[in-house]
Amino acid sequence: MKHLHFLAFALCWLVWGHLLKAQSIDHYSSLDPSQPIEFKGNCLRYADKEIILGPKTFFVDGQLSDREVADNPYVFNSFNKAAANFSAGTEAEPMKVYLAPYVYWIDDPDDPAIRVGKDGREPFGLVVKCPYLHIIGLNTHPENTVLASSRGQTQGAVGNFTMFDFWGDGLLVKDLTMGNFCNVDLEYPLKKELSRKKRMSAITQAHVAYCHGDKIVADNVHFISRLNMNPLNGAKRILFNKCHMESTDDALTGTGVYLDCTLHFYGQKPFWRSDMGGAVFLNCDFYVCHEEDRQYFCKSVGPLSIVDCRYHSKKPVYAGWTHDPTDWLRCYQYNVKLNGQPYVIGADKPYNTVCMDQLNQLKAFRLEENEEVVYNTYNLLRGEDDWDPLRVKDRVIAIGKRDGRDYTRMPSCLSVEPLTASIQTGGRTVRLTATVKRHCNYVLNNVPVKWKVQQGYEKEVKLSTSEGYECVVEATNVEDETKHFTVIAYTEDGLECATELTVAPDYVSAPSFTKTPKMNITKGVATVSYALELNGRKDESLITWYRCTDKNGANRLPVSVSRLNEPEYSYTLVKEDVGYYLMAAVAPKHLRCVPGKEQIVVSNSPIKKGQVNIAHIFETDFQNFPCKNQPQLLPGFWTIGGYKPLDTAAYDWQVVPDKDYWIYGPGMNGSHGTGLLQDQKGARLLYTPLDGSYGDMAITLNVDASKTAGQGFGSATGQYLDLYIKFDTRTLTGYALRIIRTTKYSNAVDFILMKYENGVAEAISQPVSSTCYRTNCTLTLTAKGGKLTAHASTTTPLPAPVTDPNLKLSVDLEADIASNTFGGTGIQHTGSCGESTTMLHYMKVEWE
Repeated sequence: MKHLHFLAFALCWLVWGHLLKAQSIDHYSSLDPSQPIEFKGNCLRYADKEIILGPKTFFVDGQLSDREVADNPYVFNSFNKAAANFSAGTEAEPMKVYLAPYVYWIDDPDDPAIRVGKDGREPFGLVVKCPYLHIIGLNTHPENTVLASSRGQTQGAVGNFTMFDFWGDGLLVKDLTMGNFCNVDLEYPLKKELSRKKRMSAITQAHVAYCHGDKIVADNVHFISRLNMNPLNGAKRILFNKCHMESTDDALTGTGVYLDCTLHFYGQKPFWRSDMGGAVFLNCDFYVCHEEDRQYFCKSVGPLSIVDCRYHSKKPVYAGWTHDPTDWLRCYQYNVKLNGQPYVIGADKPYNTVCMDQLNQLKAFRLEENEEVVYNTYNLLRGEDDWDPLRVKDRVIAIGKRDGRDYTRMPSCLSVEPLTASIQTGGRTVRLTATVKRHCNYVLNNVPVKWKVQQGYEKEVKLSTSEGYECVVEATNVEDETKHFTVIAYTEDGLECATELTVAPDYVSAPSFTKTPKMNITKGVATVSYALELNGRKDESLITWYRCTDKNGANRLPVSVSRLNEPEYSYTLVKEDVGYYLMAAVAPKHLRCVPGKEQIVVSNSPIKKGQVNIAHIFETDFQNFPCKNQPQLLPGFWTIGGYKPLDTAAYDWQVVPDKDYWIYGPGMNGSHGTGLLQDQKGARLLYTPLDGSYGDMAITLNVDASKTAGQGFGSATGQYLDLYIKFDTRTLTGYALRIIRTTKYSNAVDFILMKYENGVAEAISQPVSSTCYRTNCTLTLTAKGGKLTAHASTTTPLPAPVTDPNLKLSVDLEADIASNTFGGTGIQHTGSCGESTTMLHYMKVEWE
């Protein structure tokens, strides 16, 4: 799957490259390396998802210069500039804007001009009229992607300054912060230069956003201000899911459904008034952050429903519904606690409070299934068009059937099974099934469902029908490239769901050779030449170079392989090739076939010393490095496999030799691009030099730790990486630099110089704790003149400054060592794999 993701990303880059003239941004990196964004000018890759930019898909990163964005109409360095180019979205095709981590000022806080409203309205930072607008932060930490302003009433504005005025249905904001920092410090964690002190300490009306529309969703968003905070106030139906809010009074949205939210109350009355339909809080936490002894919800009178919610207060506090409740007011609660104790809200007028513990009314908000809580947001948000943003309808209906009660009223959900499928031209078809559901706890069979193919891909599949609850999809892709798109089920009323399809073409036979492989060795380089019947396709043949012991290819061992669809047409001879025959094996291939039968060509005679440019250097970026297990310990070869060092005996894991220990490919998290990765615990590489006596050595190794916080490895359970130098691979004697996770830190590792004697390791330096074992960490290890020295550093900035003086940003170690004549090297990794691997990007070994 990772390989398919890589191919898909490469494909989108190639396909769109001829449509847009934008250039890739060299060495692009977002401000948060722990959640990397790969930007190729016309495509993004984030969280294993490929995003193709276009007229309704924008990318914004404030780090980019004007020059870098000038040639791409879909890339911006300012949210406001992007907004000026929004086009109206639809439910099927929203206007999407993806924001990289940064602070985006919607209104210039340094502009001395006073903001004044127009036509009797408040002054706005930005008016956005765009239906079905999706604003998505490319970071799961909302504080890393900030939409900001810093103005309020009498503080840079005349009137209650409001950062946004949104117009249009279908607004989605996700994974970001929306804050008016007029009276709150903006503390930006990724780059302190982007932080800003509040305009004034005196709290004034400073709004975040108005919203004139329906079906609004805020998902994992921080809303920050104080007085009149206004998080998208004015919306008809709005869901706040997993949001964080800070405010004083008159701040919250009266129509909101707040699910799994945290709300910090710096004032006694966060609502002016809730909507007469009632605001709803489900599984929320309320933090009383002021010193008053009474906490209300509303300044004026309005109903609310509070379910599974908790108050937290540093001192005793009375919690009421409203400052001056009327007799007619009824508010609802269930399972409310204050500082861990059960609590009834509004005890001053107990008839204002309806406790739902024994009432069926609770089912309007909260259901249970198999001891699991299901919050009935479908019932609360469905309206008359069956809006179901959290897709809980199926479970609500099932629970209703179980109880013999109706917890819904109208159809809300159109689902399609399966949600993802892969098909190939000439192969099996896939049957798609759509289900429409409504109230009365049964499946609707009289709402027509139609099927369509995503625009632009109609010729890649054939649909058995355009209407009905089932549709059989047959692949008809006759082009070379595998396609990725959707088949959409929809109703006339606007319900929609889709199946994501991967549609491969029918494979053809591997290309035949029109000229068989021939080898030529000149000036220290061996090349293989051949010709294939490619019919215009690119050659992706797998060329593998081997050393073998005779003309017939006996005892062949690979020394260079082809990867990433790039044939290795040449091989640079090294001194270790001397005395061996050289073989090139070519398995013919292009993008629309599996590799064909390989043809081989072998050098006419063993490689002679005079054919090689002798160098005492080994250097690789690992792209052509053979990584299948090779257990033999032979001079001039890498031994590839697994090993359990003696000092890991206390930890329960074993060597499994029948599975490869190393793999080349893309990484995850902090591991960027492609490189050599561990695929099993205990992965080891050993290089045995040619027989001889070796003096000083130096090694450079560039790596990415997949762990992004600096901890390097999965746990402090004997998990380390050793880089060997002056090493005898036969007796496991020599020296090493060890990088090990310890119990001291969760954001750092220890660096130690080690001495090995027959496989037994002991430290010969004091450990140094450092945060540098992260992305793009370069290690240098040198044995020279009786000294062993090591240096480690990274170019990747820390997400947040380190305050512990015992944590170093870089490492320098030194120890006295006894001389030896060993010239071996290697790498031992005892850490867990997956998200705890270390990606090897580059290695250079020098001998004297």
